[in-house]
Formats: sequence, C-alpha cells, structure tokens
Amino acid sequence: MPERPIRLFGDPVLKTVSAPVEQVDDRVRALVADLIDSVRLPGRAGVAASQIGVNLRAFSYNIDGEVGYVLNPELVEVSGEKEAIDEGCLSVPGLWKKTPRYPFARVRGIDLDGNEIEVSGTGLMAQALQHETDHLDGLLYLDRLENDERRSAMKEIRESDWF
Repeated sequence: MPERPIRLFGDPVLKTVSAPVEQVDDRVRALVADLIDSVRLPGRAGVAASQIGVNLRAFSYNIDGEVGYVLNPELVEVSGEKEAIDEGCLSVPGLWKKTPRYPFARVRGIDLDGNEIEVSGTGLMAQALQHETDHLDGLLYLDRLENDERRSAMKEIRESDWF
C-alpha cells in the first residue's frame, strides 16, 4: 500500500473525534498498511488515521526504528511533571512549538487479531503516544499551547505558504 497524503490544519477531519474500530476487516487491514507505509517516511514519528482522512481510532508510530500501530488506543497512564517539549505536526508543516507533555505515557489498544496490546515509553515515544491519541480525540498540539503561544502559532499558520 502507498503512503497517503497528510490532511492539513483546517481540514474538519482533524477536529473530529474518531470512531472506534468495531470490526477488523480488509478495510482496517488496508488502513493499518497505509498507516505503516505513511509513517516510514523520513522525519515521521507517528501518523493518526484522521491525518490521512480516515475517521477511525488507529495510529502508527516510528520511534528509534520501532515501527508499529495501535487500534482503538486509549491513553491509560501518564506520569512525571509536564515538560515543554519542541513539537511539530505533519498536519501543521514547518511549525514547531514548546508543548507541555508528560515524560512517560502508556496506551492500550488492540492489534489486527483483536489481541490487547500496550505501548509505552519515555521521551519521543511518550510524546508521540500523547500526540497521536490527541489526534484521535480531535485535538492538535496547538490546542495544548498557552493562549499567547497559540495566538502566535495561528498567526504563523495564516502567513504560511500552505494555508
């Protein structure tokens, strides 16, 4: 399967809460293949289904050479003090902002066989797990910014070539 085009800020699918995967069928298997192909491109840590225009709870990740996916992910644990970490998003190209994230995160979901899986980590993995589950809840990292920082980001977006 080919990588899929990434939906950009302003696309309504990015602000929509994703529906759970009710049944693993050929459509869901094709979605996972597309998510994996889409996240393997250089510079990508994660891709949520909503970012490729599919309103289902699924994402892929590519952290330190570990590539995987989670269906119906739920953020079940975060710990530590929130830290402001440089964060960007494929759906908001070229914009990086200090975003408050927990240093540890764990998600629980299922795989293509319906088996329960957990993915957890610190650093970039923790950030990606929080970022991608936010996407599935209709949130962008911009929604996590303080008011002044968010206003500044919105101005940069309005002035960008892609918006």
